[in-house]
Amino acid sequence: MIQQLTIVGLGLVGGSVAKAARAEGAARTIVAVGRDPGRLEAARRDGAVDRVTTDLAAGLRGADFVVLAAPVGAIAAMLADVWRAAASDATLTDVGSAKAVIVGEAERLAAERPLGFVGSHPMAGSEQSGYAVARADLFRGATVIVTPTERTDPGAGKRVTQFWEGLGARVATLEAERHDRVVAAISHLPHLVAWALVDAVGRLDGEAFALAARGFKDTTRIAASDARVWREIFLQNQEALGAALAAFRAALAELEAGIAAGDGPALEDKLARIRSLRERLA
Repeated sequence: MIQQLTIVGLGLVGGSVAKAARAEGAARTIVAVGRDPGRLEAARRDGAVDRVTTDLAAGLRGADFVVLAAPVGAIAAMLADVWRAAASDATLTDVGSAKAVIVGEAERLAAERPLGFVGSHPMAGSEQSGYAVARADLFRGATVIVTPTERTDPGAGKRVTQFWEGLGARVATLEAERHDRVVAAISHLPHLVAWALVDAVGRLDGEAFALAARGFKDTTRIAASDARVWREIFLQNQEALGAALAAFRAALAELEAGIAAGDGPALEDKLARIRSLRERLA
């Protein structure tokens, strides 16, 4: 069992880690580090964590397992401070949805001071944000991608895998750059497209939103996500997202050309082929 779990960042994902770890008895003591004392106190009052602090070094003191759950840009920026403050035998992971920058920085720091870091990305979340919507069951049945490297300590990799499995998740392993390409396609691109779709409708006829039914609302639900969080994700994963956007533009152009050509059977065949790809999700 983890003796002290320290969670840095107590939003939806960090708060859910705290609640899930508490529910599963994964750690004897849970400490939360954050910038907002009010949010931290809410977690302490409802029993999700035992101690709270706004001081990173104080929160890391005594921790044998650390989860960095701040926004993705903040994780990369804080790693040097984490590296200085963490115990030499601590295991560290993060929840950032863009991994190459974070893993690269961790590798650089590990060359100077070896620590048991393994990148993680839970494929779980919501368009809502903040500790108030954190759930103990957020990871149950979800996939968590871990991104070890050739230099990763096998013991740390095992501990991180066991941690997520203990919270009910399925763990998959990808190399960091491969992770960023895959997630750009199945997560980052859909979020950006949802925002663009809402923007396009607003430009065409803002009054149309009042008539929107479930299909439009379901399609664009993720455009209600936190803008600051997604700004950082898009910027951290620019290269892979750019490639995904190029593929999307090509697919959209082919559909546009099919409509313009007025060839009903050909258009139907193309839509049917795309539908068969979508059915793989089942």
